[in-house]
Amino acid sequence: MAESFGPMRDGDADDGVAGMGPDAGGTPRKEPIRVLVVDDHALFRRGLEIVLAAEEDIQVVGEAGDGAEAVDKAADLLPDIVLMDVRMPKRGGIEACTSIKEVAPSAKIIMLTISDEEADLYEAIKAGATGYLLKEISTDEVATAIRAVADGQSQISPSMASKLLTEFKSMIQRTDERRLVPAPRLTDRELEVLKLVATGMNNRDIAKELFISENTVKNHVRNILEKLQLHSRMEAVVYAMREKILEIR
Repeated sequence: MAESFGPMRDGDADDGVAGMGPDAGGTPRKEPIRVLVVDDHALFRRGLEIVLAAEEDIQVVGEAGDGAEAVDKAADLLPDIVLMDVRMPKRGGIEACTSIKEVAPSAKIIMLTISDEEADLYEAIKAGATGYLLKEISTDEVATAIRAVADGQSQISPSMASKLLTEFKSMIQRTDERRLVPAPRLTDRELEVLKLVATGMNNRDIAKELFISENTVKNHVRNILEKLQLHSRMEAVVYAMREKILEIR
């Protein structure tokens, strides 16, 4: 199989995938990461299975051709990661996200798609997706993203992170900003970290930017999520934008 799933667009070649993979010195997983592959193209599913079979710590436990089948397979297999396309017949990936989270609450969902529409990205995050990657990424980055999401990180293509910020800004401009409940108060440092998360930076880069350790960054992100009662970094960004905790100019 070719080294990547498609051509890189201008300006994307050096971007890679925003997010943070497993700690270099972390404790290795005892069991392989169990992955369910969902795509309406059988050839693409087979290609992913071949690529991931070369990874000792990743195991493809099943595959599905649409969102409806994905929900059934997720309930039976209880995968760690669901790698799923956005647009499929019968039931799309975004619509399937919520149902998958209900039948397999521990499963984390990564959208792997050709759709670079910010609306799809936003809806996927709202539906519970932890990652959103374009199919143009390299095969190595797919495995890296799976490990990172399994390790608790969010993953998003940097080119999409930029579009996401644009979508948030538009959303703020066209929605009523009334607050029914005061937003939890974040510290100045937590706000700094959240602003950098909003740009798609990973933990390592945030640590370098703020001259602090990666563990300190992780602690700040954990505190932010606990204060906002949210489950992922990207959900925190959505909340922060809506509540005007952050201002993106």
